This record gives sequence, C-alpha cells and structure tokens, in this order.
Amino acid sequence: MKELNVVEIIPRERHPLIFKTFDDLQKGESFILVNDHDPKPLYYQFLHERPGQIAWEYQMQGPALWKVLVTKI
Repeated sequence: MKELNVVEIIPRERHPLIFKTFDDLQKGESFILVNDHDPKPLYYQFLHERPGQIAWEYQMQGPALWKVLVTKI
C-alpha cells in the first residue's frame, strides 16, 4: 500500500498533493497519509469537496506523527 508522507512538504503544497493522490485512486483503493499533526481539518475538507467518497481511519495518533488510512469508497 502506498504511503504518502507529507511531513517534509511545504504546507501550502500538502493538500493539493493529498487530493491528487486520492483522486488517482480507484474505488476501494487506499493510501496511508503520514503527517506531523492531526489532519482533521483535511478530513472536513474531504467531506465537503468529495462527499460520500472517503473512509478515514486513524492508524497512529501523535504526538509527533499521525498516520491515517484514506480509502476511496
């Protein structure tokens, strides 16, 4: 499974990269998002911009690293 680590990416470039990675998935496919903070605002952005298309499951919740299984449904 692909792991997308955005820790080293400039913050303004993170969301576009994450959305592109998500949009490139087929239904049922997933990736692991790795971030240095809780990406909950991103989750709400997905709910608004891709309603009914995402499953979001925390795999690791800080304090230094967060991992989320992001699945296209």
